[in-house]
Amino acid sequence: MSIMLFTERLYMSLIILYVKLFGRKPEKRYKWKPITDVDGNNGGGDSSSDVEKGTSSDYPMVLVQIPMYNEKEVYKMSIGAACGLSWPPDRIIIQVLDDSTDPIVKVFISPMFMYPKHFIEDLVQIECQKWADEGINIKYEIRDNRNGYKAGALKEGFKCSYVEACDFVTIFDADFQPDPDFLHKTIPYFIHNPEIGLVQARWEFTNARECIMTRIQQVSLNFHFKVEQEVGSFTYAFFGFNGTAGVWRIAAINEAGGWNGRTTVEDMDLSVRASLKGWKFVYVSDIRVKCELPSTFKAFRYQQHRWSCGPANLFRKMFMEIIRSEKVSLWKKIHVIYSFFLVRKIIAHIVTFSFYCVIIPTCVLFPEVVIPKWGAVYIPSAITILNAVETPRSIHLLVYWILFETVMAMHRSKGTVIGLLETDRVNEWVVTEKLGDALLKSKSSDNLPIKPSEKPPLLERIYLMELFMGGYIFLCGCYDVAFGKNWFFIYLYAQAMAYFITGLGYVGTRKPNS
Repeated sequence: MSIMLFTERLYMSLIILYVKLFGRKPEKRYKWKPITDVDGNNGGGDSSSDVEKGTSSDYPMVLVQIPMYNEKEVYKMSIGAACGLSWPPDRIIIQVLDDSTDPIVKVFISPMFMYPKHFIEDLVQIECQKWADEGINIKYEIRDNRNGYKAGALKEGFKCSYVEACDFVTIFDADFQPDPDFLHKTIPYFIHNPEIGLVQARWEFTNARECIMTRIQQVSLNFHFKVEQEVGSFTYAFFGFNGTAGVWRIAAINEAGGWNGRTTVEDMDLSVRASLKGWKFVYVSDIRVKCELPSTFKAFRYQQHRWSCGPANLFRKMFMEIIRSEKVSLWKKIHVIYSFFLVRKIIAHIVTFSFYCVIIPTCVLFPEVVIPKWGAVYIPSAITILNAVETPRSIHLLVYWILFETVMAMHRSKGTVIGLLETDRVNEWVVTEKLGDALLKSKSSDNLPIKPSEKPPLLERIYLMELFMGGYIFLCGCYDVAFGKNWFFIYLYAQAMAYFITGLGYVGTRKPNS
């Protein structure tokens, strides 16, 4: 499995090297011309006059969907960014899909001295009305259940009558902030290339330097966006939709069967089904959309469980469907099954945890078992370098990245097994908590002593699985000090320390008080 993982990383790195050396950017592989209005002006300008002129049929109708659930810290930011898109106002519809249940978000009660009766209204709806009063075509939609979670909300949003007039849909999660010219950069790919069903932009992280945990996430996600997505787009015109910061051709969504909430990765599910129908995807790394990384360990754990459990469960459900597909080539089937699912979504998680946290520590107890140096040192080092090379500014954090990623591999492996076996937590969906500006606002009081009541409860800071694994690896390290000859205890003590630090809750930032 280590060799499979190394071969995959090396292959993708060589493809990226070729793309960069020969400048094979999407606008050179596909036809791309900016949209011009009836007067011949370039529609990509930022001035309001350009937007006002662009009211001809040259501009397709675009639906912007913003699904949200209890996003009290970021809902204003996301709605404001979407309403700031420079697209002709009569050719765009902003659709806010609010599934919120939190009373802080859902209900606003005005002071009694201002109104004779309690005036109850949704905070998100108030924000939408504010933009509607400024002339923005914005729709506020709610439903009486959360069936299907995000996929269910997006599917319900498609049932609105005004969606029938739209040609394309772009989706932004509640913490995403697109630049005003986002649509001017993405929509031309669809207009001039009818075979394209999806254009995916790259994520740019606003809080990457918040703490070591967010910087480590940046290293991993940079490899995903700079290498994995680019390779899939360049070689097979297939990669997994990231669920946000992308534009879909609505015809592609409909032909693929629409949104489906059978797994916790509705975006990947739709991507695979649309690809099997013959649609091509384009990844454009030059288009970046700002977003937020989870900065608390609890939020990161829930996110990683969903991101590992969902793909494994989708692989179980769609394996035979991929095999039987008649509209895609054999090589594309091999890419989806072997490279996209098996190596990246299953083996990568399982081998990281089982080899580095179980096999190596346990082999210390059995001296007759010898792990070759190429397996214990050379291949892991090569994989690490290939992963980290896309984030050279964080190269000094490489040791932290290795140790923390190995700790998280335990949760990813567990999620993968749950997805493959389809056990109880397979459809567990916990929305990733965003802090927005709350953490920045709390910085001004960071120099003040923390009151005892502000500390999170002990049980919320203790993670027993991490402490158990840390204790086991630490004992194996002690045994190696006493009886071993391979100096494994250096790695074992470092890895045990990483588990202890994580298990005691000293990872990530502390959520500020509301």
